[in-house]
Amino acid sequence: MLGPSAHIDTFTRDNLPPADQWPDFLLDGFAYPERLNAAVELTDAMVAKGFGDHTALIGNGRRRTYKELADWTNRLAHVLVEDLGIVPGNRVLIRSANNPAMVACWLAATKAGAVVVNTMPMLRAGELTKIVDKAEVTHALCDTRLMDEMALCAKDSAFLKSVVGFDGTSNHDAELDRLALEKPVQFDAVQTGRDDVALLGFTSGTTGAPKATMHFHRDLLIIADGYAKEVLGVTPDDIFVGSPPLAFTFGLGGLAIFPLRFGATATLLEAASPPNMIEIIQKYRATVCFTAPTAYRAMLAAMEDGADLSSLRAAVSAGETLPAPVYEDWIAKTGKPMLDGIGATEMLHIFISNRFDDHKPACTGKPVTGYEAKIIGPDGAELLPGEVGRLAVRGPTGCRYLNDDRQVGYVLDGWNITGDAFWADEDGYLHFAARNDDMIISSGYNIAGPEVEAALLAHSHVAECAVIGVPDDERGMIVEAHVVATGAAADDALAEALQNHVKATIAPYKYPRRIVFCDALPKTQTGKIQRFLLKDRPAKNVASQQQKGEGHGPDTRHHPRIGRD
Repeated sequence: MLGPSAHIDTFTRDNLPPADQWPDFLLDGFAYPERLNAAVELTDAMVAKGFGDHTALIGNGRRRTYKELADWTNRLAHVLVEDLGIVPGNRVLIRSANNPAMVACWLAATKAGAVVVNTMPMLRAGELTKIVDKAEVTHALCDTRLMDEMALCAKDSAFLKSVVGFDGTSNHDAELDRLALEKPVQFDAVQTGRDDVALLGFTSGTTGAPKATMHFHRDLLIIADGYAKEVLGVTPDDIFVGSPPLAFTFGLGGLAIFPLRFGATATLLEAASPPNMIEIIQKYRATVCFTAPTAYRAMLAAMEDGADLSSLRAAVSAGETLPAPVYEDWIAKTGKPMLDGIGATEMLHIFISNRFDDHKPACTGKPVTGYEAKIIGPDGAELLPGEVGRLAVRGPTGCRYLNDDRQVGYVLDGWNITGDAFWADEDGYLHFAARNDDMIISSGYNIAGPEVEAALLAHSHVAECAVIGVPDDERGMIVEAHVVATGAAADDALAEALQNHVKATIAPYKYPRRIVFCDALPKTQTGKIQRFLLKDRPAKNVASQQQKGEGHGPDTRHHPRIGRD
């Protein structure tokens, strides 16, 4: 039974899955009032608790206190309601890299009762259009440095009525900022219900067709009051740093919700490369880090060269499987454990994790407080210890897809079926085995092969293609494209042209880092490409153009592997 709603625009509540398709929600220990606005709890309520002068956000060379953040978000909320005409329940898309302005826009829209859709800066207009159409987004707030693709998306949109720019730097020199400067610092936030949808987290899945996961106001607090409190033990003295985009629920939790819930500090980096994170950790004495194993390898090398990362007390591994050597090297070097875990956009954040005092290599750990997990076979029956099967979980958060037939594939008899193959040992520890689908997880990013194939097939010199993921020491996996070329020589020049074409068509991180030219693709009698046969197939010609400049941080699914879908 859903509680009261403040939404005037009832689109999200109207498009929740049918009640009989929901997972079981185990809410014991997570009691919240019927009326709850998560953004107020993370700002004004923190000021009321005495954290007004404590630093909330650090980014783009500036610190902002909790009082400044509360005032800033209240001014912005006034603009959203009074100037942009946003009403509770409207979907508001935010397009930005990780910076304080993005956090402020998210909080302001949430205060105004909107349903927020955070998006990555690398998405192209076509990808943004799919999101806008699926969620029927009415308003967009965009960092002015990223306006080109947003404007292309809005040009012919049937739903997007308003696109307003904000300054992602510290200058407050854009339309939204100038309007906000004229507004009061007090705002009567919308009294949303705890069961009102606050956030839509998009995840691509294996088909490339976007799925929108629906998260309530209470859910945003549950991940902090559960995982962040129990596993991380966050205190007001903590300083967070990390690489996952705020557009991913893993990043939003780890770099915004968790620190703000406990009066701690978040440092935000638009370019969260390992060298930049190392610099920030040393400069601000960061204590909690969320990033991928590849970055931790770089940190280990930096410590060998004299970098002082001793302030870190919690290293959460995210984005891909944590290799045992990295885990062991980290403990040997720092004397502190690295926390592996798994989460999903559908579940909002991490639901299985190691603990500081209970951890071991090549092990994901045990369920976070409030969650239950089991390993099931094809018939849904629970398997014995040591048997590999499907991971099934339930707890205080769970899957609710926005108007999507795939809901019935994710939820089975009240359990969330995450798409991961796991096994449990005799002591109840859970161990990752593999993905149940062909999603490619590269440096923590979810990449759907069919989407890359579609981009390649749009090139005039591609007759046929198939995309697979292959192991890579640096990135966990890379995208490998098998291409039947036409009208041009199958050589390095064509490979580079195809890579550049993909990067110009879809988000650049999805491009194939390895291209294998072949005469034909293996197919079944019905013409279906047999991608599994490409894994060990000898290549006619291989081109591996490791191009520079692509971001790599964790993904929407946060598999510490929080990274995958």
